[in-house]
Amino acid sequence: MFNTKITMLLAVMLLSITALSAQKFGYINSQELIQELPEVKEANSNIEAFQSQLQRKGQEMIQSLQVKYQEIEKNRDQYSPVQLEAEGQKLKAEEAKILEFEQSSQQKILEKSETLLQPIRQRIETAIQEVANENGYTYIFDYSLGFVLYADESTNIGPLVKAKLGL
Repeated sequence: MFNTKITMLLAVMLLSITALSAQKFGYINSQELIQELPEVKEANSNIEAFQSQLQRKGQEMIQSLQVKYQEIEKNRDQYSPVQLEAEGQKLKAEEAKILEFEQSSQQKILEKSETLLQPIRQRIETAIQEVANENGYTYIFDYSLGFVLYADESTNIGPLVKAKLGL
């Protein structure tokens, strides 16, 4: 009975080792690949232009607020305490608008980035999957994420994916 269990355990281990050795592993450096894609450079340029546009608008809002602060400070003695309080409330409301604009700008930049880069990421993933299927790879690891401590250069599928993407 004991020998039967050991025999079965050894058989399962042997099958597992055989199954592992039949698997084919590959790797890719996705960051290197992304840097070579002209679409990524164009998308990044568009994102940077959009970010600059929002920053300019934010700076204009800040400058306008600063001018209003200076005008009130310069003419402070012409205001009654009630008027000064009212003007102060207006300025605080404008500050809040600027803060809200800055926060919404960050969100808009993230959304723009996602909108422009998602199709590119999908195209890369599809190319990797096609290369893996065509060449019988069971697993593909991303070298740029630091999970691969060593890899034989012959298992690098980067050139195949680049060819698939037309690079």
